[in-house]
Amino acid sequence: MAAEAADAPPGGLEPTLSCFSFNQDCTSLAIGTKAGYKLFSLSSVEQLDQVHGSNEIPDVYIVERLFSSSLVVVVSHTKPRQMNVYHFKKGTEICNYSYSSNILSIRLNRQRLLVCLEGSIYIHNIKDMKLLKTILDIPANPTGLCALSINHSNSYLAYPGSLTTGEIVLYDGNSLKTVCTIAAHEGMLAAIAFNSSGSKLASASEKGTVIRVFSVPDGQKLYEFRRGMKRYVTISSLVFSMDSQFLCASSNTETVHIFKLEHLSDRTNRPSVPFCDCQDNVSPVVPGGQNIMLRHSFFLSCRPEEPVTWSGYVGKVFMAASNYLPAQVSDMMNQDRAFATGRLHFSGQRNICTLSTIQKLPRLLVASSDGHLYIYNLDPQDGGECVLIKTHSLLGSETTEENKENDLRPSIPQSYAATVARPSTSSASTVPGYSEDGGALRGEVIPEHEFATGPVCLDDENEFPPFAGHRISDPYPGRTESGSAFSQDPQVIRRHIKDGDAVLQISVRMNQC
Repeated sequence: MAAEAADAPPGGLEPTLSCFSFNQDCTSLAIGTKAGYKLFSLSSVEQLDQVHGSNEIPDVYIVERLFSSSLVVVVSHTKPRQMNVYHFKKGTEICNYSYSSNILSIRLNRQRLLVCLEGSIYIHNIKDMKLLKTILDIPANPTGLCALSINHSNSYLAYPGSLTTGEIVLYDGNSLKTVCTIAAHEGMLAAIAFNSSGSKLASASEKGTVIRVFSVPDGQKLYEFRRGMKRYVTISSLVFSMDSQFLCASSNTETVHIFKLEHLSDRTNRPSVPFCDCQDNVSPVVPGGQNIMLRHSFFLSCRPEEPVTWSGYVGKVFMAASNYLPAQVSDMMNQDRAFATGRLHFSGQRNICTLSTIQKLPRLLVASSDGHLYIYNLDPQDGGECVLIKTHSLLGSETTEENKENDLRPSIPQSYAATVARPSTSSASTVPGYSEDGGALRGEVIPEHEFATGPVCLDDENEFPPFAGHRISDPYPGRTESGSAFSQDPQVIRRHIKDGDAVLQISVRMNQC
């Protein structure tokens, strides 16, 4: 749910935003600019509240917030090898780490913090920032593509396992062991994402035409969706809704696709299943297509209660014919299409999307490198085209633009889409969405899976830095260290740990919070 080093928009213009990312539960948006970074709350449609802003670090290209807490991780182009961890409410730096090459992406949950370089991944314990594991010799990963489950009880990590195919390596961030590899696509990977519980993993290749969903940890394919057939695209964002009922994908085109993940029991019990189950009762293919019609007739006899329409008849004929076509064509015909779409007024710009519940209604949110946040209504029953209801500027001005269609609201809405298009009149708090209770809004029940043993509570004066007053232990005991020496300054600890060609320089500042 993050975009680092956003691509330049068409026409050679510099992008307004250098990076943007939604937090783990989609309640906050972080943006990085040439001047610094900003954090916004996403609890209201009509108003975009800025929670925090800082100009202390210029030219930010990575900014990640831990849920709705005060912990934020920042990386700047001025020091692309250094990760800075801040407690922004107290205005203090918790620590900073330096690595052997440029940092490409950062992922975090309540248990782990991952730093992805082009040829390695570092896994830290977020409670004390101790380095737990370094995954070396991974295939070259120039975009820093990786995903981390936000459910820290099974902190699964996924990253590309091949330079030529779409192989995914599934790694357990708790046991620090490889779980399995998944042959997801024929082409190289472009996007991967876990659902909120860490039980599903979605992926897309560089072609961007097919999106697949696999079970975790066994890696079995559960769903397959077709984004389009006309052209190859670059998938820039792939994200599940928090309830795992929908999967959203945005790209460099003007369309955002939303797919619906039916329960497997529903898919098994759908009326079309008898058609598949009757396959053994059909004779082999005979010239003239008689077998297709025979099978179609048998299918109709299995479902006498369903009225036969022209569109339904044609659909059933195509389904029957797909069983006698080449495997690639048959698979394409059986892939599910988008349940809903969102239309953007631009294409070719870097963007990220997410699905969130704001003011008790499902919304599609799209943040773009042009410096705007677009909010759409999503009809969870009927799908269709999402309605753009608000456009917020993420830079400077607090003025917003509202879709002109909202000025033509009917007095009595006749449909769900018309109902949810009406802005809520509920009042928002001074800083909605911001809390120090571990990420949930005040007054709401925090899901059990969001808590680790001893959750990170950043409003506790004694919580950070939890490692103050003692040295960081060696994550690789018994191994020789090169240049290991502690500074005379008790506030700064520096270590150089050599592991083959990978050298990690740790600089931890013990600020008294």
